[in-house]
Amino acid sequence: MKKTLFDKVWDAHVVDTIENGPQVLYIDKHLIHEVTSPQAFKELEDRGIPILRPQQIVATADHNTPTIDQHLPVKDLLSRNQLKQLAINCEKNGITLYGLGHKYNGIVHVMAPELGITQPGMTVVCGDSHTSTHGAFGTIAFGIGTSQVAQVFASQCLLLKKPKKLRVTVNGTLKNGVLPKDVILYIISQIGTNAGTGYFCEYAGEVFENMSMEGRMTVCNMSIEMGARGGMIAPDETTFSYVKGRKFAPQGIEFEKKLTYWKTLKTDEGAEFDKEYSFDANLIEPMITYGTNPGMGIKLNGKIPKVEDRSFEKSLTYMGFRAGEQLINKPINYVFIGSCTNSRIEDFRVAANYVKGKRKAENVTAWLVPGSKQVEAQIVEEGLQKIFEEAGFQLRQPGCSACLAMNDDKIPQGEYCVSTSNRNFEGRQGQGARTLLASPLVAAATAIEGKLIDITKQFN
Repeated sequence: MKKTLFDKVWDAHVVDTIENGPQVLYIDKHLIHEVTSPQAFKELEDRGIPILRPQQIVATADHNTPTIDQHLPVKDLLSRNQLKQLAINCEKNGITLYGLGHKYNGIVHVMAPELGITQPGMTVVCGDSHTSTHGAFGTIAFGIGTSQVAQVFASQCLLLKKPKKLRVTVNGTLKNGVLPKDVILYIISQIGTNAGTGYFCEYAGEVFENMSMEGRMTVCNMSIEMGARGGMIAPDETTFSYVKGRKFAPQGIEFEKKLTYWKTLKTDEGAEFDKEYSFDANLIEPMITYGTNPGMGIKLNGKIPKVEDRSFEKSLTYMGFRAGEQLINKPINYVFIGSCTNSRIEDFRVAANYVKGKRKAENVTAWLVPGSKQVEAQIVEEGLQKIFEEAGFQLRQPGCSACLAMNDDKIPQGEYCVSTSNRNFEGRQGQGARTLLASPLVAAATAIEGKLIDITKQFN
């Protein structure tokens, strides 16, 4: 029987099947952070249930972490308590923790792949919706709720109904200035935020085959924004080269054995999907969102559509926009380059390449927040820090930062922020803040100009 990538990984992890019901799925790697784990730890402690396999769990501090003065005590009491509780729970249960200041600390979906913790063919879960990021390696990776976190702690398994299968194919060559972030924003703008509900999505075609691992992670990261349980890309030579030699990746003979298996994971020719979409790469332009969900996106020089819908109109009112309006030349006072979507070294190289020799506009506050201590070190080693500082950008320490405003990095009420993060919901970056999602290139250009510009003109 012809199998998809998703089928192969899922079926290899089924421990048991309930008759006419869900399946018991084994979980290879459980990633945790300070926000969604405390309740699960407490539940198990109250019930006298031990953590079954602590060696399969990796913890990091990321959501509540400050991005300045990380060597000092955390000012916010709630954040400080959550970080402290994570440390206590990990020490008590023998779980590896990369806390604040550790050389491997960072956003969970950035540090795990760069350390080789994420590997093809795995099942990976975390109490965080953007766990789909890890699907870039050909893993089944998805976010889980707190009760499921407890379930994995106790059994290293989950009781799940197998999702349906969706494939999104993009063939052709991307235009200059079009980045992976634009690709996924374009896809969501075309199929909507509910198209993936009930599905696991495989991304296929020349565009994804030619993407770097960083780009693939950006795409898979936002799978959840079209409603999908997760997203996957078949592992190939790009994947294998990325994983090889990393801190916790298999070494030597063990790596070669794994490689033989990983090469069998790609979808069989003729395997069937429950739903398919296809797009032409040549139609994709640099994108910008204008509303309060990631599906409300247009090409940079496009016009906001007119939609007769109360929620749509409410969204435009919140954003201060109107149907038929173009966003080019819209003044922007805040720019954020970071988050688990776009805080890898490739993202900062793109931004640095654009801003080199330029100076940011006086009206702009520009925050650059690396996704991990290792990315932070690379920025310094490659001389990017000097470029950013000379351009007037503020380079901060690793963390989730202004993606979700759970720390001090908040966008003021009523202000616009061009952000490389993944969500533009009302209040996502701070109460009353207005978020426009974009690629690192568009964000960097906005910071230099102090307004949205049509960067496509610079590549013609």
